[in-house]
Amino acid sequence: MRRFRSWDGTELAYRVVGSGQPLVCVPGGPGQAAEYLGELGALSDHRTLFLLDNRGTGGSQAPQDATTYRVDRLVQDVEAFRAHLGLERMDLFGHSASGGTCLLYAAEHPHRVDRLVLVAPSLRVVGIRSDLDVDAVLTRRAHEPWYADAVAALRAEATTPQELERYRWLSAPLLYGRWNAAAQAQAAAEPAQFFQPATDGFYAGFDPDPALPKRLAELPVPVLLIAGEYDIWPTCTAVRQLADLLDEADLGLLPEAGHFPWVDHPAAFVTAVQGYLAGHQPAK
Repeated sequence: MRRFRSWDGTELAYRVVGSGQPLVCVPGGPGQAAEYLGELGALSDHRTLFLLDNRGTGGSQAPQDATTYRVDRLVQDVEAFRAHLGLERMDLFGHSASGGTCLLYAAEHPHRVDRLVLVAPSLRVVGIRSDLDVDAVLTRRAHEPWYADAVAALRAEATTPQELERYRWLSAPLLYGRWNAAAQAQAAAEPAQFFQPATDGFYAGFDPDPALPKRLAELPVPVLLIAGEYDIWPTCTAVRQLADLLDEADLGLLPEAGHFPWVDHPAAFVTAVQGYLAGHQPAK
């Protein structure tokens, strides 16, 4: 684990794996350590992955000012990370909640980004609902033996932390294309990877900038959006709306994949991401 001091003196940790051109990776959650990204389905065979633990998570220090957990404030950490790595420009990867951070970063620092890869990105910063057509997505899983319990847990309201954890586990299969050993292992490891203040602070006091969609529409940065057929947050329909907004966006749809496509179908995921970073267009 390596470390550096960010813009406000908070010490942040990061991990380096793989070989090849650098890819700066920002994890989601929100408030989850980068551990869950693993090596992104062996993408590390093609790229050197710089995996950042957002402030307060994993090996990174918690800040003195809790408002710096907010999605737009984390942009400053991404910029400090780039400067620490000595990269004039970078390829940037964001997953889930950090999709919002990376969109805000690209809008603020477009001259620092060569290519942007967003996997199952959160859409709150651009005001797009992430659950568009979610009932249709859920219906595709109705044949699964765990389906009834998972959907009931997804819609239940927990009254205790223990109940919340039980519902989280029961609904977890909905986040994966296949509820196999790899998916179960990742889901079981997740609770220990979260830091609650970072989760709570991610959207605390955040108001989307109404001018952001127009700025993103004019963004001169190539963007790859990857969506899983079975993902419920965001759905493919929602990610298509983001693709329509971005002038330089390509959309890669992965069949039978969920919120973590590098776990469900690692070879297809690596082919899509590495192919795009190498200059090839994704399959529609």
